[in-house]
Amino acid sequence: MAFEAESDFSKQLITRHKCSACFKQYNKKEHLVEHMKVSYHSVHQPRCGVCLKHCKSFESLREHVIGPLPKESCSRVFSEQGCNLCLKVFDSPISLGEHKRSCRLPAPSPIGTMKLPYSDPIVVSHNGRGPGAIAIDCEMVGGGDDGTLDLCALVCLIDEDENVIFHTYVRPQIPVTNYRYEITGLTEEHLRDAMPLKLVQEKILQILYNGESIVRARMQGGKARLLVGHALEHDLDCLRMTYPDNLLRDTAKYPPLMKTNLVCHSLKYLTQKYLGYNIQTSFHDPYVDSVSAMRLYKRMRAQDHPNDASEISTDAYKSQNVTSKFDSLRAKELEQMSPDELYEISRPNYKCWCLDSSQAIQP
Repeated sequence: MAFEAESDFSKQLITRHKCSACFKQYNKKEHLVEHMKVSYHSVHQPRCGVCLKHCKSFESLREHVIGPLPKESCSRVFSEQGCNLCLKVFDSPISLGEHKRSCRLPAPSPIGTMKLPYSDPIVVSHNGRGPGAIAIDCEMVGGGDDGTLDLCALVCLIDEDENVIFHTYVRPQIPVTNYRYEITGLTEEHLRDAMPLKLVQEKILQILYNGESIVRARMQGGKARLLVGHALEHDLDCLRMTYPDNLLRDTAKYPPLMKTNLVCHSLKYLTQKYLGYNIQTSFHDPYVDSVSAMRLYKRMRAQDHPNDASEISTDAYKSQNVTSKFDSLRAKELEQMSPDELYEISRPNYKCWCLDSSQAIQP
């Protein structure tokens, strides 16, 4: 009897169905199929450089290799050959040491609240074949009776090389009741001769659309620039502006940079964990914050992922197309496929930023 029970138990272990990406196991093949439909596994997911397990985000990958309860075998290798910033694993400690010198970036020098001589935007041409990217950050003061209404008082735009394109104080449309000096470093004097909000809007849109029509920018992008930032929706709301969703690159909403429960991290946290320096230790500086957002974007964009031609050619990545290959097959057909075959037809539910780099080199 004991032998038969042991045999049945062994049989159950053999017949369990293991996901090729995250290694979860299921007793029934139909459960594995359902898992693949909602997990959106793909080559674009963060992956352990030791065991090759796919993770939902870099945060979950970090927990996998250096968290409170890491996988022991992966943790041992990572402690000797892994980079704590980009989480890549290298061939040897020597290769890791060479990599770390370029991976840990120096903190940019803040501009501060001095008066800058920019009255017109300085447009810097992009040398690449793609549209290029512009990073933005705003500092807010308070309006309303209790000072809780966010009003844009300072805005900074930089290019991919961290050159300042536009930096100006903004004249709020209603009276300021709280300058939030302990955070912004701003006073009434800074905004005395500030640029009107409407003119600021015009100049920013002039830079972003780059001579492209609004209609084409919303459909394909064209020459319009990608807009990079952290919590971009908040900045655009305070500027009373809109910009096409397909051209936004928000480090607060990019799934690989979010928490395991898909809640966003602060820019301060992301900068410290992925770039290796601290920001916002005193006054918040929009130049420093925009540079940090741009560096995060470029680091994510530089990831080397295998790409399908269909992914590269689609500018607006639609989540409803993600499950089309699963939806086009019947349940019995899916259950007859191997775990590797199910993984092959799985697609991410977000557009990986590495595709921006791929599109930039297209003729």
